[in-house]
Amino acid sequence: MASIYGDLRHLLPGNYKRLITAWLEEDCPNFDYGGFVVGESDGEARLLGKAKGVVAGVPFVDEVFSQLGCTVEWHVQEGETIEPIKHCATVHGPIRKILLGERVALNILARCSGIATKTASLLAALRAHGWNGTLAGTRKTTPGFRVVEKYGILVGGADPHRHDLSSMTMLKDNHVWACANNSTAKDAGVSASPDSIAAAIPRAVHAAKAVGGFATKVEVECRNIEEANSAIKAGADVIMLDNFTPDGVREAARKLKQDWDSKHSFLIEVSGGLTESNAAPYACQDVDILSTSSIHQGVGIVDFSLKVSLR
Repeated sequence: MASIYGDLRHLLPGNYKRLITAWLEEDCPNFDYGGFVVGESDGEARLLGKAKGVVAGVPFVDEVFSQLGCTVEWHVQEGETIEPIKHCATVHGPIRKILLGERVALNILARCSGIATKTASLLAALRAHGWNGTLAGTRKTTPGFRVVEKYGILVGGADPHRHDLSSMTMLKDNHVWACANNSTAKDAGVSASPDSIAAAIPRAVHAAKAVGGFATKVEVECRNIEEANSAIKAGADVIMLDNFTPDGVREAARKLKQDWDSKHSFLIEVSGGLTESNAAPYACQDVDILSTSSIHQGVGIVDFSLKVSLR
């Protein structure tokens, strides 16, 4: 089955092509000795899926080979779950150029598909549990590879969450703590003790909204009900309950939604060490979002190989 979002290549920024150019240059910065042996004969190669998983990363593979003067004919749809051994695509072009792009294309496809597979698996488990909220990734991505990892999350059916620091204002404990200790906050009479975090949250939220404007949502990481109430009262759009127990999440989310019903509109996000083995108990009707890095950080690959044949 194709991605639930349709053709995701339309989302990609122009700079992804520059990234691929850099990755190709990284893999062959000088002479292509193996390519010299092969020469310029035309041919084709079969892209084989060697493990079960969700196929993701099609536009990146297309671009790798396009930059090398080759074409890719796909026999599966992105977002489709394959079983081994599956003939997923055929690459046409000069054999030397096919081999020049082989490892870069396979590395991207394997990792992107691994993320999509892990994402789809956790999402299916949460849906089976009866939860219809939003599963999201995090910003714990690999520098230089974020666009591929976020893309894989989307293909797997989840929300990519923030793409960068400009996507949304997320006020973590360090932001609020620093706000409580800066000179402006002190002049305003905000205490710098740890017990004053809840008191410092409104100032941090107001400052964030002042510069972010109406188009930038503000999320606040909260360690307890007091901090959550302070953030909601200040106008935060998303309340993150971080590192709560499952029972603590259920109680806090229920109470917050009940106490602020019809007064303020906000979403409740739960985060902190969530994995496929422990996420279900956190999924309750008052929780809108579960965010986790386990769907993209340290995730295994889906194995693919490329087998060349001369025309």
